[in-house]
Amino acid sequence: QVQLVESGGGLVQAGGSLRLSCAASQGTFSRYVIGWFRQAPGEEREFVAAISRLGGSTNYAESVKGRFTISRDNAKNTAYLQMNSLKPEDTALYYCAAAISSFPTMKMDYWGQGTQVTVSS
Repeated sequence: QVQLVESGGGLVQAGGSLRLSCAASQGTFSRYVIGWFRQAPGEEREFVAAISRLGGSTNYAESVKGRFTISRDNAKNTAYLQMNSLKPEDTALYYCAAAISSFPTMKMDYWGQGTQVTVSS
């Protein structure tokens, strides 16, 4: 089964940018749809973005469209979430997840441990 490790989180001012990475191991990365989710304190976990196995299709939550970009490099077994024009409401623990099901899907099978993103106003 695939194992996922997120990195790239941190503290940034509103309007700034961050790029999150999701490194996969112990699995064939290109077999999985990859998604990014986030959870703010006291809130439910919510979908952010997803990308198909070969990267040809993506979808985004309305709240991040035009600001965030999901991508993947199957040769490096890594997915990315480029986050621009960050807002304080983007503050959350960001999770990478992998799905065996076909794109699009919300049924994620494997999860990383999360990376914290904090946006100051």
